[in-house]
Amino acid sequence: MQEPEVWNEDTIRAIPDQPLAEKTLTVWKIASALQVIYLAIIGGIYAILSIFFTIPLYILFSILGVLAVLMIINTFYIQPLKWRKWRYKVYDNELELMRGVFIVQRVIIPMIRVQHVDTKQGPLLRHYKLATVTVSTAATVHEIPGLDVVDADSLRDQIAKLAREADPDDE
Repeated sequence: MQEPEVWNEDTIRAIPDQPLAEKTLTVWKIASALQVIYLAIIGGIYAILSIFFTIPLYILFSILGVLAVLMIINTFYIQPLKWRKWRYKVYDNELELMRGVFIVQRVIIPMIRVQHVDTKQGPLLRHYKLATVTVSTAATVHEIPGLDVVDADSLRDQIAKLAREADPDDE
């Protein structure tokens, strides 16, 4: 009969220590507000429909009230928590990502599985001089959102170099 594996401080992986850029929180708050504005448009469509059809307006006001509460909670509570919990760490043989507020997800990506690394910017990220690093494997694409452009370019190059070194086909 096998003895159960004993966990000690040496076998427990440390939490990744690299945070996202502080400006990322501002971008996430703006994006959150824009999402709620999009949902409010649906409320506006409902209001217009209520003119032509017999639809009670209290439903519209209930929807708009719920949207306002959701916007406040998401923008001022969830987004800062999400930003504080998002971490990453690059090791010689792997990349570790940790994210999540209620359900924490930790992903380890072996460098040997990395197919290509890229950076991308949308209009908001570009305005705040931030970028997202995308790491592609055969299975999926992983993202590290909201890094300063210089840091994102440096991280992209570092991961690409480590992935080339880990590839046994290059030897």
